[in-house]
Amino acid sequence: MSQGPPRFVILNLGMAPQSHDEMMRLTENLSDKYVIGRGGSSTVYRCSLKNGHPIAIKRLHNTFAQNVHEFETELKTLGTIKHRNLVTLRGYSMSSIGNFLFYDYMENGSLYDHLHGHVSKIKLDWNTRLKIATGAAQGLAYLHRDCRPQVVHRDIKACNILLDENMVAHVADFGIAKNIQAARTHTSTHVLGTIGYIDPEYAQTSRLNEKSDVYSFGIVLLELLTSRMAVDDEVNLLDWVMSKLLGKTMQDVVDPHARATCQNLNALEKTLKLALLCSKLNPSHRPSMYDVSQVLLSLLPVQIEEESPTLKSPFPANQRRYIDMYDTKHKEAISLSKSSSGDTLLHQFKEAISRKL
Repeated sequence: MSQGPPRFVILNLGMAPQSHDEMMRLTENLSDKYVIGRGGSSTVYRCSLKNGHPIAIKRLHNTFAQNVHEFETELKTLGTIKHRNLVTLRGYSMSSIGNFLFYDYMENGSLYDHLHGHVSKIKLDWNTRLKIATGAAQGLAYLHRDCRPQVVHRDIKACNILLDENMVAHVADFGIAKNIQAARTHTSTHVLGTIGYIDPEYAQTSRLNEKSDVYSFGIVLLELLTSRMAVDDEVNLLDWVMSKLLGKTMQDVVDPHARATCQNLNALEKTLKLALLCSKLNPSHRPSMYDVSQVLLSLLPVQIEEESPTLKSPFPANQRRYIDMYDTKHKEAISLSKSSSGDTLLHQFKEAISRKL
């Protein structure tokens, strides 16, 4: 924690408190009545600025006293990252009572809330699930491909995919994010992330790259498909899915409500295969997040794209479904066959999704 007077930085005027004192006043000295979430590393408060703009204030439990300069440098970098599917850092404060991050408040909470938490009784329909997956994939693809510096998130999970008033996904919590180039040349002594989502290769070698995020995203896709937690009663979700698929069909895996509300079961099947491809043990066998986002975009019903300006397919309407076009020529490469091994299926699917028009 910072000693002496608070260090207070506003990255976007009108989107964050104007001072440390105002932050304390807005939350009535961090009263519990403003708490909307608690975790192992932080507590999150919700309040409104004078202009009525709702914000989320994250109080970090870690002190970061050992390297305050590095912490602040990373925050300034993250504050420059802006994308429609990323939660934007609006400011931060470093003081003797803690370090605080200021973000836009997301009205519909997290994906975890809707799948497993206090609002999970209201089931998400398939189109909403696919829309959420696509938005999150686009946010990650931006971090990996177009952001400068390029960033690997390191903690992709359902809790870190937040939903705004229109159920548009925003990837959140860049607290342990790392520059991709630095990650490729550095072996960490600590493996960071969340059990159930951590890339096994990263866990074994401590070597991090963007494919670690792809693995974690694959687990999130499986959560969206099954409505099961990443780890439930010590059962790993990926292991559960693979055991169900042995000699059985997709119907034994996918959440009944998602299946009942899906008008294109082909899209469900392809999303399941994509999730399994993302979670391949060998990182080199996983697609990039850009490719993942393009596949998900191609599966979106046209009306969702029209209703959601943040979700745009790069393909013309008559060419956008490139997986389906590939199907007509190579149906055996995409069909879920009981006689095909998982590795064979996923290898064939990899060829399908990497094909360019």
